[in-house]
Amino acid sequence: MGGVSHTSLSPLPSSDRSDIAARLRRALLDASFTADGLLDLLGAPAYAALARSETVPALRATRGDTPLETLARLFLLQQPVPHERVADVLPVEDALESGWLTRTGGDEVAASVDIRPYGGPDGEDWFIVSDLGCAVGGAGGIGSREEGVVLGVGGASTTLAGITVREPVGSALDLGTGSGIQALHVAQHATRVTATDLNPRALEITALTLALSGAPAADLRQGSLFEPVRADETYDLIVSNPPFVISPGARLTYRDGGMGGDDLCRTLVQEAGDRLNEGGYAQFLANWQHVEGEDWQDRLRSWVPRGCDAWIVQREVQDVTQYAELWLRDSGDHRADPADYQARYDAWLDEFEARKVKAVGFGWITLRRTAAAEPSITVEEWPHSVEQPLGDAVREHFDRVDYLRRHDDAGLLAGHFRLVAEVVQEQVGLPGAEDPEHVVLRQHRGMRRATKVDTVGAGFAGVCDGTLSAGRILDAIAQLVGEDPVMLRDRTPAQIRLLVEQGFLEPVE
Repeated sequence: MGGVSHTSLSPLPSSDRSDIAARLRRALLDASFTADGLLDLLGAPAYAALARSETVPALRATRGDTPLETLARLFLLQQPVPHERVADVLPVEDALESGWLTRTGGDEVAASVDIRPYGGPDGEDWFIVSDLGCAVGGAGGIGSREEGVVLGVGGASTTLAGITVREPVGSALDLGTGSGIQALHVAQHATRVTATDLNPRALEITALTLALSGAPAADLRQGSLFEPVRADETYDLIVSNPPFVISPGARLTYRDGGMGGDDLCRTLVQEAGDRLNEGGYAQFLANWQHVEGEDWQDRLRSWVPRGCDAWIVQREVQDVTQYAELWLRDSGDHRADPADYQARYDAWLDEFEARKVKAVGFGWITLRRTAAAEPSITVEEWPHSVEQPLGDAVREHFDRVDYLRRHDDAGLLAGHFRLVAEVVQEQVGLPGAEDPEHVVLRQHRGMRRATKVDTVGAGFAGVCDGTLSAGRILDAIAQLVGEDPVMLRDRTPAQIRLLVEQGFLEPVE
C-alpha cells in the first residue's frame, strides 16, 4: 500500500479534548439528534432519499429553527448555519476552538466533519464521524477522489457488524478501522480493543467516533495489515472490512488494497491464524477472483491457515464489466471526461484479462482457531436473503461443527435432537399427484436455508422434540412404513448429519 496525502482534506477536530466530545454528545442527545429523532423529523421518504445522495427533501424538512433542524442542517446536510442559532444548541465556542466547527465568514459556522447518528444493537445512540460528504448517504454522496478520505458507514460495514460473533472477549483487533464502526461495536464486549489503519486520518476519526459515542478509547496503531501488531500479540476476535477492491493500482486508500489481484485478502486470511487465541474468531469481508480453469472454492480453501476451522460464504458474483463499472461509479469517474473514463475502464479490463479473471466474488470469511486434528472448511454459495444480525448463527455453525466432529454415525443415532423454531415443510409436485416429487424444509430465521429431504427425513425432523433418541425415532418410522429398521438406521445418519450441519436440527445434550 502507498502513503497517504492530506494536503486538500480539511483539518480534523482535536481528539485530545474528550471533555468537549462529551459535552457535544450531551447536546446532540438533548436535541434528539439520533437515528429515531431524524427519522421522525425528516419522514421516511426524505430519510431514504439521503441514501441516494439526494438532499432536497431533507433540506425542505429542516427549514425551521428547532434545535434538531439546526443540527441536521449543520452535521447531516453540511450547510452553514448562523452562529446565534448554533449557540442555542451547542457549546459553540468550545466546538470552534477544538475544531468540530469552523467559521465560514460573516456570522455563520459550518461542520468540519460529517456526524451521523447510528443506532447500536441494544438501542445505544452512537455517532459515526467521517469526512464531509463521505458518509454513505451523505450530503454529497461518495465521489471524493482524495486518497486519504475516510468514509462513514455503508452496507459492507453493517454487514460485517451483523455477522460478527458477539460474546465477551478479553482482546479484539479491528484491522483497517476506517471511521471506527467495528471498533465501536467490539468495545461493547471486549476488555481491550486495538484498532489499526494504514491511513493516520482514519485513526484520528476513529478516536472521534469512539469519544462522541461515549465508548472507551481504543489502542490506535498505524500500519498495513498485521504490521502494527507485535509478534507476541494474539486476540480472541479479529474483524476487518479491508480495502478489498481488486483494481489496477491503489488510488483510494479506503477501498484499493494496492496488491495484485486478490492478494490482499488472501494475505489477510492466511496471516490471521497465527494471531488468534484458541477458540478465537477472525471475520472478514472479501473479494476473490474467479479465474479461468480454476475452481473458486478450491482457491478459497487454499487461503485457510492451518489450525483453523473456516466458513466461507459467497454472497454475490459479478462479471468483470459489472465489477469495473461499480467501482468506477464509486470514485465518480463516470462523471469525468469520457476519454478519461474509457481509459480507466480499459485499464481495469486489461488487468483482469492479464490475470485470466472472468468474474469477482464477494462474501464473508470466518475463521476459528481450533486444536482439532482435522479442521473443518466449508465453502459455499448463498446469494439468497438472510436475517441479520447473524452473529449467533455464525457461532452456532461452529458449535455444530464441534458436535458433528465428536459424533460418528452411532453417536448420532444415540443423540437427541430438536427441530429449530420457524422451520416449515413444503411439498413440491404436480397438482393432484398422490405423492410429492420431493419435500423441502425451509428456515425462516438466520440463513433462511432450504434443503430437500425424503419422506423419512421429513417425518424424522417433524417429531424431533428432544425426548426420544434418533435411533428410537427411526425404529418407529420403520415400523410405520414397513421398512427394515436396521437398513433405515444404516442409511439415515447422513441425512441427519446434513440437517444438523445446516441448522435445521439442534442437538439436545
